[in-house]
Amino acid sequence: MAVIRVLLADDEPAIRASYRAILGTDPGIEVIADEASDGRQAVALTRARRPDVVLMDIRMPGLDGLSALEEIRRSRPRQAAVIVTTFGDDEYIARAVGLGVNGFLTKSGDPYDLIRGVKAAAGGGAALSPAVAAHLIDVLRAAPQDDAHRRVAGLTAREREILALLATGLSNAEIASELFLVEGTVKGYLSHIFIKLGTRNRVEAAILAHRAGLT
Repeated sequence: MAVIRVLLADDEPAIRASYRAILGTDPGIEVIADEASDGRQAVALTRARRPDVVLMDIRMPGLDGLSALEEIRRSRPRQAAVIVTTFGDDEYIARAVGLGVNGFLTKSGDPYDLIRGVKAAAGGGAALSPAVAAHLIDVLRAAPQDDAHRRVAGLTAREREILALLATGLSNAEIASELFLVEGTVKGYLSHIFIKLGTRNRVEAAILAHRAGLT
């Protein structure tokens, strides 16, 4: 399996050093030597170094993390990005979900969540720990309500099974392995699931699955 190349984008050197130390314990992950301390640097380094995953802080000087991600997506629309947040960044969450970020992690979370989240994002999964998912659900309840149970009820048993696995952060390949399917079949199922649920991306679908009690 190819090594996952990660770019760190955070304005605090101590935080970047901590991430580098944690991710460096996994031989399947390579943290790029160059680091971004603001949004502009994150955009430039992502374009120059082409990482598999960008680990992005929301609050950075000059250009915030989400604005930086918007810039990055103009030239690299499929760039995987995981937002590292604190529970004080709630006003950014709906915007981040709309941008199709690959997941959310917390700065105070379990170090293993960082490794697992990077691997999930690199594999096309949703990096969403249970604690973060629960908080996101609370925050997004302030938005117009929808009936998660009703929407999920419109799925077949197999589609609900796949949605539940997606909500745990598994990639398409991992879901396929778990259910003894081929990866292309899982991809097809997910396309139908997103249409039925009215969700735009994996993170939105994962949040809805948590709200519906599938996990």
